[in-house]
Amino acid sequence: MPRFYCPVDMVSGAELELPAGAARHVQVLRLQPGDAITLFHGGLEAAGPRGEFEARITHMGRSSVRAEVGAHQAIEREAAWEVHLVAGITANERMDWLVEKAAELGAASITPLLAERSVLKLKGERADKKRAHWQAIAIAACEQCGRNRVPLVAQALDLSDWLAGPAGAAPAQRLLLSLRAGSVPLKTRLAEAGPAVFLSGPEGGLSPFEEEAALAQGFVPVGLGPRVLRAETAALAALALMA
Repeated sequence: MPRFYCPVDMVSGAELELPAGAARHVQVLRLQPGDAITLFHGGLEAAGPRGEFEARITHMGRSSVRAEVGAHQAIEREAAWEVHLVAGITANERMDWLVEKAAELGAASITPLLAERSVLKLKGERADKKRAHWQAIAIAACEQCGRNRVPLVAQALDLSDWLAGPAGAAPAQRLLLSLRAGSVPLKTRLAEAGPAVFLSGPEGGLSPFEEEAALAQGFVPVGLGPRVLRAETAALAALALMA
């Protein structure tokens, strides 16, 4: 059954007009009045019960689509771990791919990191547009994979700014993907329950200075084995282990 992100409060039995994004998606799929769909609000912009709602299309117009909200299903498909990914921005379409797959693998949030070795540098309006683009990718990934909680894609930040902010001060297990000597296998840290922050760098990894700054804030260096993975592959491999 087609699933659509609908960031509004929903009540069983009510009829609502679908937001523009969901309406366009319904029209592209050529759905018709009477067709069954699934709606979820994702938790980003709306309150109300978690999970998803059955719904049925009642009206298809040129610029509007309406649906009747049906029964609420308290279904969650979240990962066993609450993992917040702080990932160095990778070049070209690789960051799009990382955001998409991180959402599928259950990341609770995604913070793009502006690291010393990042090829892509973002500021101002360009940074805002990229953030909106990545958030849309995360939403589409949740529609596809069945997640009812959309991970927030945060504003891109320097590591020092992130460490100094509220998210950087939140209590959680802190894991740093690193190739440095003494890094422990990630698998050995998975017995510890509770929320975790996973920090990974861009192409070439974090600089020694950045790694030292992270270690000073309680991050534990972890590794994924003897092979050197691409930046986006490494972050996703870690999430897969923690999903």
